[in-house]
Amino acid sequence: MRRLLGSAAALLVSAAALAGCGAESADRPLVVVTTDILGDVVGELVGDQAEVMTLMPPGADPHSFEISAQEAARLRTADLLVANGLGLEEGLTAHVEAARGDGVPVVEAGEAVPPLEWVTEDSSGVDPHFWTDPARMLTVTDALAGALVEHVDGVDRTALDARVADYRQQLTELDSWMGDQFAQLPAERRQLVTNHHVFGYLADRYGFTVVGAVIPSGTTLAAPSASDLDELATSIREAGVRTIFVDSAQPDRLAQVLAEQAAVDVAVTPLFTESLSGPGEGAETYLAMMRANTEDIVTGLR
Repeated sequence: MRRLLGSAAALLVSAAALAGCGAESADRPLVVVTTDILGDVVGELVGDQAEVMTLMPPGADPHSFEISAQEAARLRTADLLVANGLGLEEGLTAHVEAARGDGVPVVEAGEAVPPLEWVTEDSSGVDPHFWTDPARMLTVTDALAGALVEHVDGVDRTALDARVADYRQQLTELDSWMGDQFAQLPAERRQLVTNHHVFGYLADRYGFTVVGAVIPSGTTLAAPSASDLDELATSIREAGVRTIFVDSAQPDRLAQVLAEQAAVDVAVTPLFTESLSGPGEGAETYLAMMRANTEDIVTGLR
């Protein structure tokens, strides 16, 4: 009996210790971020002062990915919810609004910058892909930092300010480097065709022309018609476009069909445009993703 009582006491002590560890980790505030691009940026800013839970896994499509019931429940208990906004996370709208209704502070990063529109002959819409311009990401970074200070209790403002200043410097250096790389391309080569309208902000920043998109929309959930492909093929031939850029998370079958239909020698090159890569794939962070894409764009259009 004494041995049994001793064992029981030891188990109770162990359980109490584990509970204490759990309580200690639960003391950190929770910031939930919808996309992995913004999750990376928020993590760089807040460091270990908060738990950053990113909903979108690497390589996912932000327009269509969904979350589990467990993730949805935890989202509604967050100290702060960071979303891209501008209609990007089409599969998460109901969850974001439910969290907002429960009183979770929600910051939509896209509200920090004046939005651009994607435009075709037949339609137009708000372009949610502001992160393709690192200069605009400076403004977004400031907005995220302000939200962290306002809504996340216990944040050390001095430590946060230092991390923000460092990240802003890295964004400034990225913007300058991208400008230098794109300057290698003559103006007539700065013409982009993508799988959907994803590079409007990059084009605006660095003097590119968006010739068109395989899917003439700002979302991957739309689909092109045969006439859409015919018109884009004609534009590609007339503009002398050398490469079609597709997102690495999306099948490139339509782009391959378009390349054949254009009846010209057009390459199809994948980029990490809407999601970061997995470990070891070269685009594990926002900064690395932008550098990798810049190099591939220059190579493809040179």
